[in-house]
Amino acid sequence: MIYLKQFDLLTERQEGMILDIDSRNIYNNYYPLHLFAAREFTKIDFDNITIFYGSNGSGKTTLLNIIAKKLNAQRQDVLDKGSYFNHYVDLCNYEMSQKPNEVKKISSDDVFDYLLNIHAINNNINRKKELLSQEFLTNRQRTVRGAYESMEMLIDVTDAKTQNMSKYIRQRLVNNNLVEQSNGESALMFWEQEIKDTALYILDEPENSLAAENQIKLKQFIEDSARFYNCQFIISTHSPFLLSLKGAKIYNLDQIPVKVEKWTNLANMQIYYNFFKQYKEQFENTKNN
Repeated sequence: MIYLKQFDLLTERQEGMILDIDSRNIYNNYYPLHLFAAREFTKIDFDNITIFYGSNGSGKTTLLNIIAKKLNAQRQDVLDKGSYFNHYVDLCNYEMSQKPNEVKKISSDDVFDYLLNIHAINNNINRKKELLSQEFLTNRQRTVRGAYESMEMLIDVTDAKTQNMSKYIRQRLVNNNLVEQSNGESALMFWEQEIKDTALYILDEPENSLAAENQIKLKQFIEDSARFYNCQFIISTHSPFLLSLKGAKIYNLDQIPVKVEKWTNLANMQIYYNFFKQYKEQFENTKNN
C-alpha cells in the first residue's frame, strides 16, 4: 500500500528564500540547507518500501526527520533542529493517496531505549528471584499450624512445603519470560509490537541491535507487513539484508545527482560481494567438511 506518493524537497531558489527570511540573524549551522539541492535531489517518488542508502553524512537521517516532521509523525524523540530546519520543512510539499491509520517514525535509539527498559525489568526480576528464594527457605522451616497474619502467608507456607523452589518462584514472578530473551529476540519483539496494520512507518536504521539471522527475520516481517497488512515503509539502512527487501525502491544518496539503483549495484554491496568471492573456496570446504 502506498500512502505517501511524493515528497518535494527544496530547490536552491527556495533555500535562498529561507536565507532571506533569516537575513538579520547569524547562524553557524545552516542545517539542512545545501544538503540535497546541490545533489539535484528535490523530488522523491515512493513505493510501498522506499530505502535511503548512503555513507555517513549523506543525509539519510535528515531526510527521515524532514519527512516525519512534515507529516507530523508520532515519535519518541524530541526533534529540535533549529530555525532553518523548521523553515525548510514548512516549505516542503507532499502528496498522499489516502490517510493511513498512523504515521510513526522509529529510530534505532528507540529500540536501544526499549532494550534498556527490558534490562531494568530483568534486573528487578532477578532481585525478586533472590528474595523469593530466601522466602521459600524461610517458609519451608515454618509449621503450617502456626499463627499467620493473613491467608496469603498461610498459602506461601503451604506452597513451600508442597512445591519445589523453582515452581514456587515461577508462580510469583511477573513477566518471568523476559529474562530468557536475548537482545536480538527482544528487539524483534519490539518491532512486532510497534508495527500495526494499515500504517506508514519511517524507520531509521532498524537493523541496529540485530544479528544477521534476526535481520533476515526483520526483513521477512517488513515484506509481509507491506504485502499483506497494508503498510508502507520509508527506511534508512546500511544492512545488505534490508537493502535486498523485495520490490524496494532504493535512492543512492552517494550519487550526484541522486538516483534510484538496484541494491546489487551499490558500492558497499559490491565490496561485500568481492570480499566473499575471494574466500569462496574456504566457505565451500567448510560446508563439505
